[in-house]
Amino acid sequence: MKKIFVLLLLCQNLLLVACTTITPKGPEITAQLLSEERRSREVIMSDRMIEAEAYSELNSDRHLRGQCHININVFNGTVLVTGQAPSEELSKNIITTIQAIANVKLVHNNLSIDYPTDTATRSNDELITEGIKAALNQIRTIPDFYPSMIKVTTENSVVYLMGLVHREEGTIAIKIIKLQPGIKEIVTIFEYMD
Repeated sequence: MKKIFVLLLLCQNLLLVACTTITPKGPEITAQLLSEERRSREVIMSDRMIEAEAYSELNSDRHLRGQCHININVFNGTVLVTGQAPSEELSKNIITTIQAIANVKLVHNNLSIDYPTDTATRSNDELITEGIKAALNQIRTIPDFYPSMIKVTTENSVVYLMGLVHREEGTIAIKIIKLQPGIKEIVTIFEYMD
């Protein structure tokens, strides 16, 4: 009986692994998406592949997976790492793993040395991010600006902004975002076009 149970568990795990695929996240790259982007199709795909590979590598390490909360965001080859790792050693392992991935230009390490945040904190972060995206959608005064040009991530009420923007666009976006409730800090990782 015990052998059958172990065998069934093993088969279930093999089926789960066999059915799991990591695909680059994000919407399909359409003409509409490209018209609202300043990155090329190739750069968008490269960024998505970096994210997928980073998650795959980090998830394969059971020590990291079990003890840390990690978010990876990539824009134009620049990687933003946010979340929590309970030790400096784990944090260094995370960053070293990401730096070894092909096409990574720069890594911003914004991991805090702490235990992972709880579900309520993460839900609040999602609400902040959604509020910011809604506010950015109200920008109508900047020619050739689309809110999707700014990638927004929130971790423990700290907002991170990535994107390829003009200084005026970045300034206006920050002013609008500062009006949103619940934000502790805004960190910009913009690449400025001027």
